[in-house]
Amino acid sequence: MKKLFIAIFIFIGTVAIAGTVDTVEIKSFHLKKTTKAVVIQPSVGASNTEGYPVIYLLHGYGGNYAQWSKISPQLAKTADDLKIIFVCPDGGKGSWYFDSPIDSSIRYESYITKELVPYIDANYPTKAMSTSRAITGLSMGGHGAMFLAIRHTDLFGAAGSTSGGVDFRPFPDNWDIKNALGAYETNKERWNDYTVMHQVESLTNNQLAIIVDCGIDDFFMPVNRALHQKLLQLKINHDYIERPGMHSYTYWSGNIDYQIMFFNKFFQLKK
Repeated sequence: MKKLFIAIFIFIGTVAIAGTVDTVEIKSFHLKKTTKAVVIQPSVGASNTEGYPVIYLLHGYGGNYAQWSKISPQLAKTADDLKIIFVCPDGGKGSWYFDSPIDSSIRYESYITKELVPYIDANYPTKAMSTSRAITGLSMGGHGAMFLAIRHTDLFGAAGSTSGGVDFRPFPDNWDIKNALGAYETNKERWNDYTVMHQVESLTNNQLAIIVDCGIDDFFMPVNRALHQKLLQLKINHDYIERPGMHSYTYWSGNIDYQIMFFNKFFQLKK
């Protein structure tokens, strides 16, 4: 009997220090299908009256809504420790998180900004304001997070990218990009317009809190260094970090914690 009591006590203790994890289904008008998202919230979310800030985490090419939960199982505890909600949407295999000008089934910019964010604010205890909302992602999701935040500063006050494909023009035959934008050789202007490298030209300083990191052995290292230099030239404040690492789960699992710290500081300053 004593052993049973101890086992139950340990189980309850574990639940108390970790957030709750939901998988939700959202019927999307823009995507013309039902899509999923993982939502991780503090365990005391139901009793909160002020609302929590939200960090949207975008997955990479070939991943899905469950990728971040696999990479960073610590997110449930982090949600409870920092009182932050994490939302991990499904971005399709190779959407790059924009609205394709040639394929009407690829409308992930519209889905996230017009459907997902309102859905989360309506169904979870969020602080529904840009100063309490951040977005980041890995690889394709790093591009997507920066692209969406730059174009929707009314929704997102902070943005990040880890190992992000922030300029995909050097990779014209990779990751299904031509399926969404057309062949690079005949659509160079379009490819340029859809890169983060071009989109940052519309930013003014301090319009977004920005953090960018990349592993030094990552194939996206050159384009991340180029983005850093462009932000410097544009005199846009940002945090930029290079660390040992490759384009891998090991790198993302450790480095997402630094980005979360950055966003949490932003939330605290904007209270």
